[in-house]
Parts: sequence; structure tokens; C-alpha cells
Amino acid sequence: MQTIHTMMTSLANLRVHIAPVGFEIDRIVLSAKKMKADKVWLLMHDDPSKDKARGYMEKIKTELKKEKIEVQVVYSDRFDPFKILKSVKEIVQKEKENDIFVNVSSGSKIQAIACMMACMMFKGKNKLTPYYAEPENYATVKGAQLSSGLKTLVQLPAYEIHTPKSVLIQALKIIKERGGRITKKEMAELAYENGLLIVNAREENFQQARFASLDKNIIQPLLRDWKFVEIEQIGRNRWIKITPEGLGAEEFLT
Repeated sequence: MQTIHTMMTSLANLRVHIAPVGFEIDRIVLSAKKMKADKVWLLMHDDPSKDKARGYMEKIKTELKKEKIEVQVVYSDRFDPFKILKSVKEIVQKEKENDIFVNVSSGSKIQAIACMMACMMFKGKNKLTPYYAEPENYATVKGAQLSSGLKTLVQLPAYEIHTPKSVLIQALKIIKERGGRITKKEMAELAYENGLLIVNAREENFQQARFASLDKNIIQPLLRDWKFVEIEQIGRNRWIKITPEGLGAEEFLT
């Protein structure tokens, strides 16, 4: 395991933290302070009326501002990992020139999983470091923050996992915009019009070659490798239907 000392050795750009807000203050504030954060992005639930952590957010903002640490707040459904992934991706894109540290210990389990997934998915193009903040104590009194103090910070390994190629995400977007299902014929036409297919064939063989290119380069990878689509035969038509996994991928990767 790597501790805070290892994590701080190569810092040169702005030190940006991303932290879901739950029912704890110290895990965010003390971590940011110890790691000399320049900015902290707080992830909040997008339905204020159902978010019991808003009071903790205000206290966190107050404490961070005392340390002259800039605070930004973003909102997403804390129960939807795909929406959390999308929010983290948008932050990463805005902070792509900086060093980004992701606190996977401060929010709910779903938020922690989504944040760790984000580190693994977007690691290849960005400097992303997930870490876990171990507190000194856990609460025994009802109504108090769940933990207090900061015992140690541990850098977590984020092995890179691959995401679908851009052409596949664009194809998913086309299917979604057509209500989640589209005939193979229409998909071939739209994919070609949008530059997703390259077809080198004579005019008399063009349509057949376009279908072959669609099947090889788009349908089969989405169907076999990613399970993002299903194929359904209705009469003479073959329909391409987006799966729930495909909808989620399209949402946070576009």
C-alpha cells in the first residue's frame, strides 16, 4: 500500500480532489488539508428534498474555505452509478491539466464504487489517483458524523480498464435517439452518413459491403464484446435494440 507520503511526491499542477458527500466531514476536510488540496469538488444528490447530507455539505464548505481551498459542488443521482460516472467524467474533463485525487471513502457504497470505476476507466488519459481515508474513530452517538479524525490515507491501485471505441459510442447514441431500437437497414444508412463506416466497393456491391462493414465493425463488437445491444428478427427486418447496459454506457461516455 502507498500512503500519503508517496502520493505527494510528484505533485506539480493544481491538486484537485473529488469527494462524494455523505454523513462525514473529517474524511473530506482533513484529507484535503493534509494533501494540500487547491480545490475540492463535492458530489451531492440531485434531489435536495431527499438529501439528508446537505447540512454536512455546508459544514464541509465552511471548513474548506477556512483553509483557502476552493469548493465546487456538482449534483447527480447518488443511487445511479452511471450518472455518478458521468459527473466524475465531466469534472475530469474540466480538470484534465491538473492532478486529480478521488476520495472513495466519504460517501455511499454506490458512490464509492462509481468513483473507483471512473478512476479505472479514465486513468489512461488523465492523472487520477483514488485514495481511502481511514478515520481515527467511529461514531457511537446517534446524530454525530459517522467517523471523526484522520488516522491515515492510503492510495488505492487503479488498474486501467478499457472503454468502447468512440465509433461504438456514437452508434449507441444513434440507436438511443431512435427510441432504443432501429432496423439494420436504417442503422447502416445512418452510420455511413455519420462517418462511422468506411465502404470501399463498387456501386453494384455498395449496399452489401455496407451491411458487412456495419456487422463487423459495429454490431458484432456491441453485441459480442460489450453486450450493449440485442438483435431481434421481426418479419423480414432485423432490429438492433439497445440493452440497459448500453443505455448506461451511452449516458456517461458521451
